[in-house]
Amino acid sequence: MAIKFQYNKTSQQLLAKQLKVRERALPTLKNKESALRVEVKKAKDKATELEKELKKELSLYDDMMRLWGEFDPSLVSISDVELTSKKIAGVQTPILNKVNFEVRDYNMFERPSWYPDGIAILKKLIEIALESEVFERKMNLLDFARKKTTQKVNLYEKVQIPGFQDAIRKIKRFLEDEENLSKAAQKIVKTRQENMEVAS
Repeated sequence: MAIKFQYNKTSQQLLAKQLKVRERALPTLKNKESALRVEVKKAKDKATELEKELKKELSLYDDMMRLWGEFDPSLVSISDVELTSKKIAGVQTPILNKVNFEVRDYNMFERPSWYPDGIAILKKLIEIALESEVFERKMNLLDFARKKTTQKVNLYEKVQIPGFQDAIRKIKRFLEDEENLSKAAQKIVKTRQENMEVAS
């Protein structure tokens, strides 16, 4: 990205302002980036932990597989998922508050006695799976924001700040050279006038 400027004081002042804005923003952006990095890791760890918990819970019921064949999964459905959101390092992230289930009526005398336990197990598994999904979503949102912040940090640090500093240096040099030339020209004119006065 080439920084456009003119070789004059106004352009130099404008560039100095732009530079100051970026130099002030950079530490904040770096803090945001590291905060997001920490939060991404936390969300990822939690999602992984929930996936492991789900696998562990499922393995507990392996010996019930034969029984699950008798179970009617249509008895349990999700009626509502209550989500709220929380801002983390400036990013809105989802939080699972509650999963509301609807359990269809069934005849307890016609169904196996373990059905109420089966319903409770199913609810628990669904809650863990949903929470894992929410943390996965949270991680993706935070990671996207982290990448954008990292890009901005790199842009400021590696491109814009050095670019503005270089442009300001060039203008300063140009203005100094111009001033020196002007002084030298004035000296020449003055010397000429003095020589002409001496000659006359």
